[in-house]
Amino acid sequence: MSALTLSTSSAATLRADAVVIGVAKGPKGPVVAAGAEAVDKAFDGKLTAVLEALGATGGEGETTKLPAPSGLKAPVVLAVGLGEAPAKDEGFAHEALRRAAGSAARALAGSKKAAFALPVEDADAAGAVAEGALLGAYSYRPARNAAAAKKDGKADKGAPLAEIALLGGKPRDKAFKAAAERAATVAEEVNRARDLVNMPPNELDPKTFAAAAQTAGKEFGLKVEVLDEKALLKGGFGGIMGVGRGSDAPPRLVRIGYTHPKAEKTLALVGKGITYDSGGISLKPAGHNETMKCDMAGAAAVFAAVVSAARLGLKVNVTGWLALAENMPSGSATRPGDVLKMYGGKTVEVLNTDAEGRLVLGDALARASEENPDAIVDVATLTGAMVLALGNRTFGVMGNDDAFRTSVYEIAEEVGEQAWPMPLPGELRKAMDSPVADFANMGERMGSGLLAGIFLKEFVGEGIAWAHLDIAGPAYHESAPYGYTPKGGTGSAVRTLVRLAEHTAAGDLG
Repeated sequence: MSALTLSTSSAATLRADAVVIGVAKGPKGPVVAAGAEAVDKAFDGKLTAVLEALGATGGEGETTKLPAPSGLKAPVVLAVGLGEAPAKDEGFAHEALRRAAGSAARALAGSKKAAFALPVEDADAAGAVAEGALLGAYSYRPARNAAAAKKDGKADKGAPLAEIALLGGKPRDKAFKAAAERAATVAEEVNRARDLVNMPPNELDPKTFAAAAQTAGKEFGLKVEVLDEKALLKGGFGGIMGVGRGSDAPPRLVRIGYTHPKAEKTLALVGKGITYDSGGISLKPAGHNETMKCDMAGAAAVFAAVVSAARLGLKVNVTGWLALAENMPSGSATRPGDVLKMYGGKTVEVLNTDAEGRLVLGDALARASEENPDAIVDVATLTGAMVLALGNRTFGVMGNDDAFRTSVYEIAEEVGEQAWPMPLPGELRKAMDSPVADFANMGERMGSGLLAGIFLKEFVGEGIAWAHLDIAGPAYHESAPYGYTPKGGTGSAVRTLVRLAEHTAAGDLG
């Protein structure tokens, strides 16, 4: 990941490959944002006029490169759009800063060092710029690809920006330093989740995913327990075994726990970890399989969030449950019509083997509930219906407690992850009635994204606040990158889970 430093140097005197400034969209044209005063001075006060002449508007994500005048040590000035200029006496929204920094970092891929002179009015704004720049600089680059790119001895133009110097911050100010350090930690863990999602499915199966959790556990002092197929069968985890039994790569259930000696609350996080989803016997049609390596994005988010909590030293106990399986068709695969006995004893008739995520999550939710945490949040690329409802950039939030669901939604908005609260209408439950089991894994087509949440609710322990995040839309981005969001795995929900853990540690959630 890119290195991050806080600097007291002026944008005019710091040696770097480029200096990044902000430009806003004003009522009469582009407006240079605070932080760029030294750069404007080097342009003899004509920076705005130059940008306007080059067609810059200050629109969100817009980037304009200019050759720097002699008054700057950096040879290039990169102006990045911040969107609409805020009202007088108001600062830029943190998400605007985050996205602008991400756009700038992407535009400077291949550079060694860039100085970011965006408007940083306080520590939180500094954290937003740092986080956006570090996330924007991400590139999934397996070692063999990076080596191949440098084989001819030329500069690797696809390499991420190597060093980010944040100007306008106060390195000796504890708040600024803490914000920068938090941003670096969270960004690194978001990028960990992105790497996992981007890995080819032949390189990341349940066993190798579990091994990655064990390695992180040793590094960060986490307690990791792995249940293999024998332990799952013996323990009665019929959902996970039912999904994974069609594959040559057997399933795993991983418990990864972080504890703090002064913690008063416990948060359980449950992640869907289907390392590849063919649909099983209910095979997906052509055109729907190619990106199904991303069906473990929920487990990746949970894994990264637990590691983040440990690295940040949060005063809360956080337990992650990674429900890992590969859903494949074979002679041993679960068939439509089979009945599975889930962990805890409930039986489920499988009407569609492509509705497998809820089966592995059901087992994990029931097991997590046995430890009686204060709250449970599950994260899953669960339903295409949620994508139809909310699009590719917004995840749905459901829950059994309206206040907790609202808190999770507001936290997502706080960190810049687009989310929307969704209901769990009780009348949909009857659609899952089964003549041969307690209920089925499918119901009516309309409202099926909500029905999936109702299914999961059946496995949450009595009296435990629970929220369900369906990240099927934003977990994997197939279009062109924007802001700090890359193509491929996005690390969706990691930042929401980390901030939820912070609020829980602070006692803000009751």
